[in-house]
Amino acid sequence: MTLGRTPYEALMEARIFDPQSLVDALVSRRRRTIAGSDGRLVIVAADHTARGKISLGSDPLAMADRYTLLDRLVRCLAMPQVDGVLASADVLEELAWLGALDGKLAIGTMNRGGILGATWELDDRLTAYDTDHIESMGLDGGKTLIRIDYADSSVARTLETVARLTTELADRRLMAMIEPLPYTKDGNGKAVLDTSDEALIKVVAIATGLGASSAYSWLKIPASSRMSEIAGATTLPILMLGGEPSENPDDIFALWKESMSEPNVRGVVAGRTVLYPNDADPEGAVLRAAAAVRPDTPTETKGSS
Repeated sequence: MTLGRTPYEALMEARIFDPQSLVDALVSRRRRTIAGSDGRLVIVAADHTARGKISLGSDPLAMADRYTLLDRLVRCLAMPQVDGVLASADVLEELAWLGALDGKLAIGTMNRGGILGATWELDDRLTAYDTDHIESMGLDGGKTLIRIDYADSSVARTLETVARLTTELADRRLMAMIEPLPYTKDGNGKAVLDTSDEALIKVVAIATGLGASSAYSWLKIPASSRMSEIAGATTLPILMLGGEPSENPDDIFALWKESMSEPNVRGVVAGRTVLYPNDADPEGAVLRAAAAVRPDTPTETKGSS
């Protein structure tokens, strides 16, 4: 299934002449349970643009074209191997209006204020969904980002915000997807990911304790060759992120498959790895991700869940 130009242009007309139809489509979509039948998830991530992330590799505008993004999302969501999508309100409403979210999970991204490259980048404030609208729009959960740099005082406010949002989502029995990442500054003062496993283990422990209830908390973290230690730092269910596509994508798919042996590692939240793979085949990337998460699941591409 591809997105034709006619429905795409009709979507833009709806934004002008019938804007409520976007909200109505999202609220009235057919829903499913979070865990499904096996408690394993393949979720496509499309919340990058809300934080100004539109580059890929050496191309500064690789993800800027909205038609291309929506087309790839529609194609992936049409596959039964995909359980849902993580995105900001604009993308979720567009996908719902296009009929792509029936029977799929819809997770709303929340604190996107840490704009890529900004001097305040680690001050990840609430600029997308709030908890009330996660609930009123009929979403299945909300995702928060907490990037922990021990030398950046703005992180304390983000910790407090994510803890509050985790509590609010739990009170409503909605998934609280928390993405904790260790960060530091390079010699130029730019925020960079700390890729050490020890640092990741520490932020996993911190994120596990956020909020007045952890009952509905899930973690979204990078996969690692030391996943037994990282996953061992929490009982929370873990979804692995994909990051930017590498020149050798076999590595990330193999790492996902290996990490799924840990009992609380339950799937992937993959964005650029599946939407913008190096071979320009999103469906093929979905099948590879699904094979890592559900090795015994047939990998046909037709149908829907």
